[in-house]
Amino acid sequence: MVTIAAVIPAFNEGRHVAEVVRGTAPFAVGIVVVDDGSADDTAARAREAGAVVLRHETNRGKGCAIRTGLAHALALPCSHVLLIDADLQHDPAEIPRLVACAEQGRGDFVLGERDFRKEAMPRARYYSNTIGSAVLARFIGAPVRDSQSGLRLVRADLLRRVPLTATGYEIETEMLIKLVRAGARLDRVTVRRLDYTGARSKIRPVRDTFRTCMLAVRYRYLAG
Repeated sequence: MVTIAAVIPAFNEGRHVAEVVRGTAPFAVGIVVVDDGSADDTAARAREAGAVVLRHETNRGKGCAIRTGLAHALALPCSHVLLIDADLQHDPAEIPRLVACAEQGRGDFVLGERDFRKEAMPRARYYSNTIGSAVLARFIGAPVRDSQSGLRLVRADLLRRVPLTATGYEIETEMLIKLVRAGARLDRVTVRRLDYTGARSKIRPVRDTFRTCMLAVRYRYLAG
């Protein structure tokens, strides 16, 4: 049986974080939101929705927020950790699909891959995601189409054994590379595509994708 502790990294997501927490709650034994130095009411909204809130006084980066959240979640009685972004770019209603894969024994690491369509998203984001994922798949050692997806379900015992060091968005790639190298079976579930209407990404497509690709070399060949 899969039991989930959820980690939600958040930076200035007061508009959506409560909805993400409430949508995740039916599937999780515990939810921790890491407020990464937000200047808005992210922490208050998350707490009101029922999450445990851990706060960084300054913005330290998504990787730091995830690592803080994992330290808390892995102390809970759970078989898996769910990671989901706070900006509602992933629908919590998709969580049971990832859980079903894990329960069927199809993957130790289940990745929710977004259905990228060029006509439905900004050009820079489309190309940075598709090209970046194609390059990174070689370092990961698995056919991944959405390496930067913020919706993923991972066995807790594997996460306890694999040290993560990234501070920014590259933690998503670090996690894939290190867990696959540690023997994790990777499965992928296609989740509904994002609605990019009016959406503002915190990722700088070209700069962040290039940095992640460069760091992937270190995670694949140099990091322990």
